[in-house]
Amino acid sequence: MAGLGTIVNVAAIIVGGLCALWFGRLLRESVQDALGKVCGVCVLVIGMGGALAQMLRPQGGALVSGGGLLLIAALALGTLLGELIGIEADFERLGAWLKAKTGSGDDRRFIEGFVTASLTVCIGAMAIVGAIQDGLLGDHSVLFTKAILDFIIILVMTCHLGKGCIFSALPVAVLQGGVTLLAGLLRPVMTAQALSNLSLVGSVLIFCVGINLVWGKKLRVANMLPAVVLAVAFAFLPVF
Repeated sequence: MAGLGTIVNVAAIIVGGLCALWFGRLLRESVQDALGKVCGVCVLVIGMGGALAQMLRPQGGALVSGGGLLLIAALALGTLLGELIGIEADFERLGAWLKAKTGSGDDRRFIEGFVTASLTVCIGAMAIVGAIQDGLLGDHSVLFTKAILDFIIILVMTCHLGKGCIFSALPVAVLQGGVTLLAGLLRPVMTAQALSNLSLVGSVLIFCVGINLVWGKKLRVANMLPAVVLAVAFAFLPVF
């Protein structure tokens, strides 16, 4: 059944968030804050590991680094576009709308939780590759694996940032569901090099989310999202 992977992924996010709401009530605020920092450190390491996996290559018995030009160009131009469009503000407006519709006016961290969690579970090659495999081959294995990871991430993140994190299930449903529906059109574009570029830039954005979790909001990561699209486009330019 095409789309089953996304359905399971969305369900895992919701269940993880609901478990955290129940579990979080049993924890002191200081413990919730500590869990948030731990989650941030884990996100930092995941992002760093994903980026290094794409940048470092064995050559002549040594590791050589590459992809620096791609990274700089995609992030610089992507952030410029994102700032001009105001993607972060759009995310926050959506979060504010969800906050009002769900009667969460007293939850001061709802919008922060929604935006942070959405970026964490939506960015990355697993979402794209898994959704394409789901749509074309009926292979749900990648998204099932992502569902387990997202369950843990949202569980911990919700303990720290609150129920806004649960609503990250919405952009996951839209993004992965859309890619699954359009898998036939996207498959020729998602070459090995395009996926590598996406993984590199996406991992750096995940690292940036980790920075915000550990040290408070320092970066407008949502405004950096066009960098992911540019990274895929750059795979078809010989200079990169």
